[in-house]
Amino acid sequence: MLTKQRHQLILQRLSEQKIVKLKELVELTASSESTIRRDLTDLEAEGYLARVHGGATLVARNEEEPTFEEKRDQHVDEKVAIARKAATFIKDGMSVYLDAGTTTQAMVPFLDGKDVIVVTNSLPIANDLFDLDIKTFVIGGELKRSTQALVGYNARESMMNYRVDLAFLGINGVDLEAGYTTPDPEEALVKKTAIDLAREAYILADDSKFGKRSFSRVAPLEAATLVTFGDMPYVSSIQSITKVVNAQ
Repeated sequence: MLTKQRHQLILQRLSEQKIVKLKELVELTASSESTIRRDLTDLEAEGYLARVHGGATLVARNEEEPTFEEKRDQHVDEKVAIARKAATFIKDGMSVYLDAGTTTQAMVPFLDGKDVIVVTNSLPIANDLFDLDIKTFVIGGELKRSTQALVGYNARESMMNYRVDLAFLGINGVDLEAGYTTPDPEEALVKKTAIDLAREAYILADDSKFGKRSFSRVAPLEAATLVTFGDMPYVSSIQSITKVVNAQ
């Protein structure tokens, strides 16, 4: 059995039972204990599960993420300014990844008339791009109701088919020590993959995200350029770690 197939079976069983024993997974996948231990280590590193004695359990999610509609009505002026600035980095002939989120969605009107290819995990963004007749690829995966985003292991596997020039991502927390974070491990996995597959990555975040930490780490600050709005003391601290573009 391929690694991908084992991982899918393990995650499916965890979603059904919340906790599984190593012996049960060995029988389920017809694999050796050492193979399953490696699988559990890999899935734990990706934020899907936590190792416990003799098996694994789903990670606890102790943070409720606002819905897409709730986010859309927050910090509107700042989001538009950030989106407008971020869109200036996109040139004709480029391939681009647009992560699910309200700030990344605000970039779409500024792409009108540009000769670009876009990959996205967002249904709202895909619909907006379709209306502008922009060539768009939508990755597969589990559809998350609250954010209308395609996430999870299958989404990550789908993304591996693409390489893009630039990736633009939304985020929930920007912290000097924790880096870029988001509440959901399955969304974190997709964001992390997008950063890895892009020639350059940009995080779009207004100052309401500064100093906040969410459950799942996406990447250290230096992994992506931060596009933000406002000149705060916190921005100066971030600039000592990574490049910051101010949309003000």
